[in-house]
Amino acid sequence: MNGLPLLPAEPDAEIQPGRARDMKGRVAVVDIGSNSVRLVVYESLSRTTSTVHNEKTICSIGRDIVNTGLLNKEGCELALESLRRFRVLADKLDVTIREAVATAAARDAANGKEFVHRAEAAWGSPVRVLAGEEEARLAAAGVLAAVPDADGLVADLGGGSLDMALVKGDRVSEPCTLPFGPLRLIDLAKGDTDKARTLIDSELAKLPQLNALGNRTLYAVGGIWRSLARVDMMRESYPLHMLQYYTIPFGRALDLCNVLAKQSRKSLELMSVVSKRRMELLPYGAVVLHRLLMNAKFKEVVISANGLREGLLYDKLSDEERAKDPLIDFASIENVRLSRAPSHAHEMFRLSSPLFGDENAEHRRLRYAACLLSDIGWRRHPDYRARGSYEEVLYMPFGGADHRAREFIATSVYHRYSGDADVSDHLDIPGLLNKQDSERARRVGLAARLAFDLSASAPGELQNYRLRLTPSKVILEVPKRRSVIADETVSKRLATLAFAIDRRAEILVG
Repeated sequence: MNGLPLLPAEPDAEIQPGRARDMKGRVAVVDIGSNSVRLVVYESLSRTTSTVHNEKTICSIGRDIVNTGLLNKEGCELALESLRRFRVLADKLDVTIREAVATAAARDAANGKEFVHRAEAAWGSPVRVLAGEEEARLAAAGVLAAVPDADGLVADLGGGSLDMALVKGDRVSEPCTLPFGPLRLIDLAKGDTDKARTLIDSELAKLPQLNALGNRTLYAVGGIWRSLARVDMMRESYPLHMLQYYTIPFGRALDLCNVLAKQSRKSLELMSVVSKRRMELLPYGAVVLHRLLMNAKFKEVVISANGLREGLLYDKLSDEERAKDPLIDFASIENVRLSRAPSHAHEMFRLSSPLFGDENAEHRRLRYAACLLSDIGWRRHPDYRARGSYEEVLYMPFGGADHRAREFIATSVYHRYSGDADVSDHLDIPGLLNKQDSERARRVGLAARLAFDLSASAPGELQNYRLRLTPSKVILEVPKRRSVIADETVSKRLATLAFAIDRRAEILVG
């Protein structure tokens, strides 16, 4: 991932002890959208934070706004009821930082100010009404929080608006907004998807920045497009059920949009992966995506589970905190939380580095992440360590890694516990790793397995040993005072590792 902060070239210079999560108090974010009202409580304000609580209510306050100019009365009452509940939950969860924002419907409706005033009373704190461009910028910031090397267009489709911004090199530019959320499109197009297509094209033609996006990526944000991705996963029988960084190639995305734009509600009801509350809106979300693809000729669509709410947090971080690699930061925190001796991961990374002299910067950071996560399974039942650790790593909520990178790290940790045994067929995600990736992951895991047998995870112990790679051998140097460590088990582990690198194993004691 080219735009990520990468590890310095010298392993001894860059490895620092892992840190515990900086607990400065929980953060609550309330997002009052045109279609839903959501509360998310985060563990802390930091580069890598966990979600303590997440819930939403579908209120549709923006329904009929085109026809009436007003927020939907029933929807507003439901939203206010939810906000009162959210206030109680935030109090009980000891939230110290509260942020609430309202988007398209609240800023456009004639009674929007009145509703916001009542929302502030219900929530007990100020509610900031975002301008469309600010909403677009924050959604793009949320994408960058998880995908620092994002390059293309972030498009956030809410119920009332389509908010877009360019991203490249960790920068956001040219934010803009269009009134084409599905709730609004239904009214503008009078329920006619062909008319909706014409309306969208007329506005997209006014955005010259789309002409420079050919062969770049569209980062799709919003619940409607996540529903669309679930349908694609179902059609493709995609085995990794994770929306973050799910990628749909251009041609397949066009075909999917064409199919969904023509579906009746009855047909959509047969798709169990689409929630009932999204069914009416999904065809219009498909039309919007189709027209964006046709106007800019993106190479692919990448689904982002991150958006406005994560952007609000990312915006509050210091420059130093934002500069951290989200994958390595997350793995460092989990290393401190779960490992027997957190410093052991850094020592293991140094010990194994001579075996990976051919690695590029991306390989290096993935190997580092695998080392940091290599001891997460020590409390598991021995018969379940390999499988359980593989699954845990695969579904960890870290950023900075696409599905291929997730599979690489998880496979490396699998081999740390299983040795040379192949990943079980019912665990392996076919097609994510090529042969070279699989072999490299095996070597990373086998190197870790050897390190744990040398040290029993005792901190400082691996500094007594050295690994060297020659054209024909993998050599383990053992000091004479520790010669008893080089027993049959260590010899076997070294031989397995050497075989995986097409070398012979040799132990030098002296």
